[in-house]
Amino acid sequence: MTRPLTIRTAAAALDAGTTTASTLADDALSRISDPAGEGARVFIRRNDQRARHLAAASERTRAAGFSRSPLEGVPISVKDLFDIAGETTLAGSVALKGRPVATGNAPVVSRLIAAGAVITGTTNMSEFAFSGIGINPHYGTPKNPYDRATGRVPGGSSSGAAVSVTDGMAVAAIGTDTGGSIRIPSALCGLTGFKPTARRVSAKGVVPLSTSLDSIGPLAASVTCCAIIDAIISASGEGVPEAAPIRGLRLAVPQTVVLDGMDKTVAAAFQRTLSALSAAGAVITEIEIPEFETLSGIYARGGLVAPEAWHWHRALLEEAGDTYDPRVKARILRGRDLSAADYLDALAARAAWTAGVTERVRGYDAVILPTVPIIAPEIAPLVADDTAFFAANGLILRNPTFFNFLDGCGLSVPCHRPDEAPVGLMIAGTAMQDRHILSVGLAIEAVLDAVRGE
Repeated sequence: MTRPLTIRTAAAALDAGTTTASTLADDALSRISDPAGEGARVFIRRNDQRARHLAAASERTRAAGFSRSPLEGVPISVKDLFDIAGETTLAGSVALKGRPVATGNAPVVSRLIAAGAVITGTTNMSEFAFSGIGINPHYGTPKNPYDRATGRVPGGSSSGAAVSVTDGMAVAAIGTDTGGSIRIPSALCGLTGFKPTARRVSAKGVVPLSTSLDSIGPLAASVTCCAIIDAIISASGEGVPEAAPIRGLRLAVPQTVVLDGMDKTVAAAFQRTLSALSAAGAVITEIEIPEFETLSGIYARGGLVAPEAWHWHRALLEEAGDTYDPRVKARILRGRDLSAADYLDALAARAAWTAGVTERVRGYDAVILPTVPIIAPEIAPLVADDTAFFAANGLILRNPTFFNFLDGCGLSVPCHRPDEAPVGLMIAGTAMQDRHILSVGLAIEAVLDAVRGE
């Protein structure tokens, strides 16, 4: 697996005139169309004419001596949850086919276009974003770029988003993250993904899963790429932060739950990472976070996702419930039997839980842990067996979900060797620490790249 093109590399080539926006767009579109590739499973909707028009407009802007942002002329894919004017948003489902087209773009899409990005299309996903695996029975499942001969899951729910980047169908992708749906596919596919504090990026014009937990962010080749896109879609106007000094960086490693069930590849990569960071001068501290043991109980009583998903889906399930992926439908229907009191209990539990975790990580620059405790499992056994599917889904979602429930922010950066299956390191913080976590991520990424020889 080769490292994908970075935004800065693409921008430098465009600035130097060694490529053009149209060339980049045509290359991305040809990769999508390649019958030997994953494009048919990666994209649900594509509009080649729109992409070429956006590329041509970017070239005219550049010819006039302007560049609207580092994304000027850069191909970007968007998860199939976001409204794009003139198209029906399908959310990885067939239940919404035939619905009215969107009358306008989601703000995130508008901000990307205003920044000069070239939208290549909308990407495949777990239906209605309700799985960390990435399997979709309606549109197919994109294969993880690692070990395609075996056929491994890409991770979800932003499955097509990740593979669009690894396979050069976009330089970066926009995904959503309710319980890890940006960080999981990034980890399993060898990318960098950033889940911001949810409130920082507008979710208007985006099909929701859980309005309390949904967040919107990028999947790309580097922390710098993620910082560039985050500044644009959040409308913060901030540039890429400086890397934090690695020497003296205070990093907490939870010992509660998050290291359970690690396979040998992940365990080895994580231990090498801790050793490399310590050797570089970071201060690694093992801590207990007992609240992590209680979250599964909160979710078992219903949590927030099931009632909030049921609220949005209840009418659609009556009309088209027989078309849903049965595994997705079953999880949504759990919300039907929860009362308002159950929901209010979950909100109160979240507030108390968040206060407890926040106090335990106070004084640390970041919390670090394996993004996912296992490498990408094979697709076929999970398609065939509900028990295997739900066991893998729960394990894959476990670590990222802690930081959604915390209303925090988090990066996943690759920490595996080039010849190994992809493994992600999560670098996480509490609410509104986004810029700081990106700064810490830049420092850690530099250490890991040196270890990886990149």
